Amino acid sequence: MVIDATFWVAISFVIFLVGLIYLKIPKKINEILNKLISDIKNEIDESEKLRTEAKKLLENAQNKLDTAQSVRNEILERAKDDSNKLVIELNDKFHKSSEIKKNLAENKINQMKEAAIKEIKDTSIKIAIDSVKKIITTSVNKSKLETLFQKNLNETKEELKKINS
Repeated sequence: MVIDATFWVAISFVIFLVGLIYLKIPKKINEILNKLISDIKNEIDESEKLRTEAKKLLENAQNKLDTAQSVRNEILERAKDDSNKLVIELNDKFHKSSEIKKNLAENKINQMKEAAIKEIKDTSIKIAIDSVKKIITTSVNKSKLETLFQKNLNETKEELKKINS
């Protein structure tokens, strides 16, 4: 047998393998690989947990959003109803106040009309009395005039009392 370089390479390879086995390198590599595999499995499990938790949070958020939208719609409907009621109420108040103002104005006009009629009557009676007095003083003597004046004055007072009451 010839010992050449190939033989020495084969011997050094066998020594290398025996050294690796003696130093328990394959077992350490296996442990390191198993540790890496378990770490990766743990990370995958953790990511699954996080994904499940995120899914639950998303569902909760969606439920809250749906609830908030329904509450918003209810509030909007209530606000529309309240505003419609308020418009109707304000419209009614406006009509009532305008009716009251109209009635007050009509009453004031009637009072002014009655006052004007009374003033016209009083003025016309005064003018009539003054005219009668003037006519009587110019056409009748004083004694007849005095009795006639008293008589007419008493009649006029009686008529005025009837008119005023």
